[in-house]
Amino acid sequence: MKAKWIIIGAGVLVVAGTMPWVVGYVTQQQWQQVTHELNQSQPFVHLQTAGYQRGFFSAELDGTLTVLNPEDGETYPIEYRASVTHGITGSFMEFEPVGGWAPEGADWFQEQPRLTLETRLWGTAALELEAPALAIDSPEYSESLRTSGGVARVEISDAGSQVDALAVWPQLSLTGPDMDVRINDFRVEQSMAHLSGDVWTGTMKASIASAALTAPETPPITLEDLSARSVTEASDGGERLDSRLSIEAGQVRFEDEAYGPHKLAFALDNLDVASWSALTTSMAEFQSMTLAPDAGGRESFERQMAAMEQVNTAMRSLAAAGFAVGFPELTLDTPEGEVTGNVMINHPELAKSQKAEMLMVMPKLTGEMNVSVPMGLVENYPAVRMQLAPLIKQGLLVPEGERFVLAAKLSDMVVDINGQKMPLPPLL
Repeated sequence: MKAKWIIIGAGVLVVAGTMPWVVGYVTQQQWQQVTHELNQSQPFVHLQTAGYQRGFFSAELDGTLTVLNPEDGETYPIEYRASVTHGITGSFMEFEPVGGWAPEGADWFQEQPRLTLETRLWGTAALELEAPALAIDSPEYSESLRTSGGVARVEISDAGSQVDALAVWPQLSLTGPDMDVRINDFRVEQSMAHLSGDVWTGTMKASIASAALTAPETPPITLEDLSARSVTEASDGGERLDSRLSIEAGQVRFEDEAYGPHKLAFALDNLDVASWSALTTSMAEFQSMTLAPDAGGRESFERQMAAMEQVNTAMRSLAAAGFAVGFPELTLDTPEGEVTGNVMINHPELAKSQKAEMLMVMPKLTGEMNVSVPMGLVENYPAVRMQLAPLIKQGLLVPEGERFVLAAKLSDMVVDINGQKMPLPPLL
């Protein structure tokens, strides 16, 4: 019996001793897979590994992270290196830019940031950035950026089908010649689960305790208790999708007065998951083609046209399956009373024969829009009056008691606004 346990113990020691090598091998394969999937999923960030030297208990790797600016097509390469430690059940990787976290001669950080990735054999990973206080000054533009220490963490599990993210930054300030912005207690939490294709479900909560904006010769504005919440849920066995986003501000302080609460809600209802996934995928492909280095060539132009046709086909398919989209609620508190409104656009689900004959989205669209504005807000504030005067002159905003109202309905490509009918061009 004693010999049996000795043999078992020796076997355990052998397995434990060889596990770092196994973990190192699996970590290298996982890194290659993550790099490939990241580069294939979007055009804005490209990750390249130049070398991966794997040892028994550790490894070293280096490469280049290239970021694309979608506005001008310019790319910005960042060389990086990482040290990897292999354990019994997973690896720990620590990254740093080859040129340092700040330009040469700059003193941005009192301590160095720390970017780490912790992986496990069963397919979980946690990427975490620990950032110390930051101070950047730009004398050329008379601008400065200050932040407190903060942390951002992304946890991936279930072989990449579950993602949980958290970012916390207590303080941030941006000072410039035109405006100063100060933000306190910024926090974001998000949990996502992969549904199918490019479609994810989940929840998101973001909050800011206060945001103060100060500009020369203008009274300061402070927004308090800012929050954003979103929920995306699947229904009908994962074939349909509903999404809600609400943005709220508890109070807006201006000239020693406080107004609030304020709320804006956005909704996507009853989306066909397969069509929505096809639309987002085709739009991403089209965007990637327009940002490609050879985007101006004839062959590239033809590919872009083909990609655009895929976008149009996916959009028609999405509309034919039926959907509703819009802003079901808008509430703004002002010194003269509340501004309220809502707008929703709908498309019915079509029969199979109707789907085959469908050439455009717009003919079947229906919708409704309502806006109500206190008259005092228009009469007492020149800036508001200047913006709304054309609508009032054209009869799109009409008086009703102590308010100006807009009531619009869309049907058969005609918008009826307060009794005035306006045909729409066939754009979609």
